[in-house]
Amino acid sequence: MATLGMSAADKEAIEAFRRDVVEPSMTSLVILDFWAEWCGPCKALAPVLEKVAADYADKGVVLAKIDVDEQKMIAAQFRVQSIPTVYALFQGQLVADLTPARSESQLKQMLDQILRQLPIQGEADRMHEDIAPLIAMGEEVLEAGDTERALSIFAQLIEMAPEDAEVVSGLARAQIKAGDVDAADALLAGVPEDRAKEAPIARAQAALALAREATPLDDLGGLRARIAADPDDHEARFELAGGLMAADDRDGAADQLLESIARDRTWNDGAARQRLLKLLEVVGLEDPWVREQRRRLSAILFT
Repeated sequence: MATLGMSAADKEAIEAFRRDVVEPSMTSLVILDFWAEWCGPCKALAPVLEKVAADYADKGVVLAKIDVDEQKMIAAQFRVQSIPTVYALFQGQLVADLTPARSESQLKQMLDQILRQLPIQGEADRMHEDIAPLIAMGEEVLEAGDTERALSIFAQLIEMAPEDAEVVSGLARAQIKAGDVDAADALLAGVPEDRAKEAPIARAQAALALAREATPLDDLGGLRARIAADPDDHEARFELAGGLMAADDRDGAADQLLESIARDRTWNDGAARQRLLKLLEVVGLEDPWVREQRRRLSAILFT
């Protein structure tokens, strides 16, 4: 904005706008709220904007408010004709009109779409990058079967990044491995609803569901004998798969479930397939072992 011929008040307003809006927008997404003291709808919308901005602060979102009566020049530059008017700015440029969003869910949906398209790194993203090597270490230790050490690693990480989905997932799965299913259940129950569908949380939820289903069995031999006598005893195979999962024998469990699917994929409304898919999700969909089991499942289903 040119400042030649402007009053001191206008120059001060422009400088404040550059400092409070343009400069933060270089690295953050700025929600720009045009409002006035006399505007009832503005006052009704304000708490929604403040809450969403607070919820999205760690994603690189900040809120700036422009009183159209006190900062007429700024409002004129943005051609604000009615209020409330709400824009989103990034790197000094208007990137979206948020005015149609009047509810928390609508505003969050619009912000999610915008943030997916812009190179904005919030505090949560920076923290995740910092602790990523430690998360990887925890996953490796957990996969190797050192549950106690994995618990220790993820317990320390949860103190550093309590809302990081991968940290929450790692700690929950370590707790499940340690046999503390109730602690994992409580941890996952505390995840906000809008984040519960994130892949790491879904993975932990699948692990929790399997832990509820998988029952340690003292006599796996009895189930094997039943299957040997009747290979189509799907109930015995299903129980054996649960016992093998409880014993951390994922190969054995997968073999039993795949054999059951091959013999009768519709048994018990596809229970064997559903349990197998949960097992694969728990291990991790990018894991080479999972890819191999998916290949085996596809061979059964499509040949």
